[in-house]
Amino acid sequence: MERRKEPAISGRGAQSGAVPTRFGLATREADGDWRDYMELLAQESGGPPVKLRTTVIEEHPKTIVTFNQSPDIGFDRSINAYRGCEHGCVYCFARPTHAFHDLSPGLDFETKLFAKPDAAELLRETLAKRKYRPRPIAMGTNTDPYQPIERRYRITRSILEVCLEARHPVTITTKSDRVCDDLDLLAELASMNLTAVAVSVTTLDPKLSGKLEPRAAAPAKRMAALGRLAQAGVPCFCSVAPVIPAITDEFMEDIVARAGELRVTAAFWMALRLPHEVAPLFREWLSVHFPERGDKVMNIVRSMRANEHGGRDNDPDFHSRFNPKGVWADLFRKRFEIACNRAGLGPKDRRIKFELDCTRFRPPEVGGQMRLL
Repeated sequence: MERRKEPAISGRGAQSGAVPTRFGLATREADGDWRDYMELLAQESGGPPVKLRTTVIEEHPKTIVTFNQSPDIGFDRSINAYRGCEHGCVYCFARPTHAFHDLSPGLDFETKLFAKPDAAELLRETLAKRKYRPRPIAMGTNTDPYQPIERRYRITRSILEVCLEARHPVTITTKSDRVCDDLDLLAELASMNLTAVAVSVTTLDPKLSGKLEPRAAAPAKRMAALGRLAQAGVPCFCSVAPVIPAITDEFMEDIVARAGELRVTAAFWMALRLPHEVAPLFREWLSVHFPERGDKVMNIVRSMRANEHGGRDNDPDFHSRFNPKGVWADLFRKRFEIACNRAGLGPKDRRIKFELDCTRFRPPEVGGQMRLL
């Protein structure tokens, strides 16, 4: 894999704007937008383009809870307070969702964000419906609920406040220590067995993290957040995800060992997934940051996603998409198992189940109207 001549884009994960083509959309042409301006500026100056600014658009959907019937996902409903994610993780499987809006899964995904300020009220309306039946709501399944703009919008906190009022179970997955800003709510929810938090840690090397996930919290801050959650009595899980062969897998044992020292509830791992436009974006990232290792990385990835037709960048099939195959996958599983045993996170603790209490649920008030019962 040859190195690209262009310099790396500072502070961003994607190195270009992958064009969405899956929905019959015309290939993007120069139309005077900000990307064309940036490229022109770079050519004229002979240097790297200026840093891209993040923009946020407020949207007002009619509903906020998304229901699914997937046979291999452990939750049937979720909330995403934001679209797009400024963390800029180059491997993020959610990037292709920006293509639904004719936006790039590349740079647009991490610079053109959408916020849903009405989320809490929409949730309140959903929970108050007569036929609603509670089951854990998952947050952070598509974009991070604690990405940088949460500090300004506080949408995630407002959702947690409604969940606490309604005694509704909720789970969180994040790459940010900003989750500790809501430790007061999470601790109270945890006291009633209504919440669990997973913090994703890919590497302990801050320089590598800065390339992979440039605007996510540093690895040390994420580990510290796990420690604070554990001390506060919040069930917390260390997610070693994704494991990238020949890039991050060397940190697996150290991450698990550190998680054990912090007395987390459990740890789990997931292999790299590269759906749709994520695959070319990731290949491009490799060509910029690890050109000497790019072919090796992709060969291992393809060996874990092989089927009867040979290797492939991604496995989209239910059940198998979360269960890589082959020698490398077996090696990672064994290494992780040994690391967990050494860290005191044995097999019984590794069966990740968010068994939260749904019996405490009480429909919230809507519009100031008092409950009859």
